[in-house]
Amino acid sequence: MTAPRFTQLTSRTVAILDNDIDTDQIIPARYLKGTDKAGLADALFADWRTRPGFPIGTPAAAGAQILIAGHNFACGSSREHAPWALVAGGFRAVISTSFADIFRGNALKNGLVPVVVPPAVHAALTQARAADPALEVTIDLAAQQLRVPGAPATPFTVDAFARRCLLDGVDELGFLLQHLPEIEAYERRR
Repeated sequence: MTAPRFTQLTSRTVAILDNDIDTDQIIPARYLKGTDKAGLADALFADWRTRPGFPIGTPAAAGAQILIAGHNFACGSSREHAPWALVAGGFRAVISTSFADIFRGNALKNGLVPVVVPPAVHAALTQARAADPALEVTIDLAAQQLRVPGAPATPFTVDAFARRCLLDGVDELGFLLQHLPEIEAYERRR
């Protein structure tokens, strides 16, 4: 099966710098009844949208595809709806100093790239964005680099198999189907 291809992305960012944001904040439990991804953009941070100055859903955030998040992003429960809602909200990548392991796996399976950077890089990026809210950053998955204008490139790592799937624009099943002739030949030999 095909999935959104991700090689390199240059985009403006949205910053939500609260630490320890759990998946219940990303998408409240009342939105978990469905198994359809449609309509989840409106559920993204639904309970936080009433906060004064909260950026999601504002005209200034329109079109931004990279979220700069606080430390320990997407901790808590392991709901797959969290990356679904982020992707439905237009995000293709999230930058933080750390992610919950289950969220990281769910994100990668749904075309959302979690980029882990050192705290000093995160602080510099946050400051650069505060100075220029229209700042564009580049996430180069092929080179595994985060690039911010005026700063050295920052390397990051992504699980090799997930990276290959994202670069090829396939999900796990699509990856297997790419190798169907070899699988069938192996089965015939056995």
